[in-house]
Amino acid sequence: MVEADELTKAYPDLATGQFLALDRVSFQVSAGEIFGLLGPNGAGKTTALRILSTVLRPTSGSARINGFDVATHPYEVRHSIGFVSSNTAIYERMTAWEMVEYFGRLYGLDADMLEARMEKVFNQLDMNEIRDVPGAKMSTGMRQKVSIARAIVHDPPVLVFDEASLGLDVMVARALLDIISSLKDAGKSIIFSTHIMREVERLCDRVSILYRGQTLATGTLPELAEEHKENDFEELFFKLLKASDARRREDRQDSELVEAL
Repeated sequence: MVEADELTKAYPDLATGQFLALDRVSFQVSAGEIFGLLGPNGAGKTTALRILSTVLRPTSGSARINGFDVATHPYEVRHSIGFVSSNTAIYERMTAWEMVEYFGRLYGLDADMLEARMEKVFNQLDMNEIRDVPGAKMSTGMRQKVSIARAIVHDPPVLVFDEASLGLDVMVARALLDIISSLKDAGKSIIFSTHIMREVERLCDRVSILYRGQTLATGTLPELAEEHKENDFEELFFKLLKASDARRREDRQDSELVEAL
C-alpha cells in the first residue's frame, strides 16, 4: 500500500552547498500493518511524511500510495490517505458533525455515502455524544477524535499519524493508541511517526529509525534486538545514534586530513 524508494529531499545551504533533510530513505508498509518512523526532532520524519502526502516533492527517489505515484498522481494520492498530526486545527464555530461533514464533502462523497460514513465513523470513535459540541467547547481529547474522524471519513486505505500524541495527557494519548490499533485491525496501512519509545513498543509491527535524514535500521523489534545484540529498545535507539555520530566525526576528520594534504 505504501512504497518509498530512496526518497531524498535536499535544500540549498550556503555553507555546504546543500542540506539533505532526507537521504535515500526506503520502506514499505502493507495493509493491516503499523509501520513506525522513530527519530529525534529533525531526523527527517515529517519531511518524509510531507512527501508521501504530496505537500513536498522529492529531490530524487519515488513514492507510491495505493499504487499512485506521489509526484505524478497527487490527486489520487490525496484521496488515498488520511493525515493526523498534533495540530488539530479545529474550527471553533463548527460542531463535530459539521466539521467531519465538511471534510467529507471536500473529498467528494455524495450525500448518501457521506451520511452513512459519518454514522459509521461517529459510532466507531464513540463520538455520538459530541455531535453538536462546537469546536470552541471541545476538550483536547474531543478535538483529537474530530481530527481522526475527518481523516478517515472517506475511508482511505492509508493513514498517517505524525506525532499525533504530542501534548496529549496520558488518558487521551492511550485512547488515541487504542483507536490506531482498531484501524490496523480494519486493514489500514498505517505510518506512525513518533519519538516516544513506549508507543513504538506497544503499537508498531515494524520500525525504521531515522537520524539526520538517514535510515539507521529497519525491522521488527525482535529483529533489531537480535541484529544489534540489545534487548532494551531505548538503549538500542541511543546506541545507533551514538554510532552514527561517531562515523560522522571520523568522516569529517578524514575529509579535513585529505584537504590538508
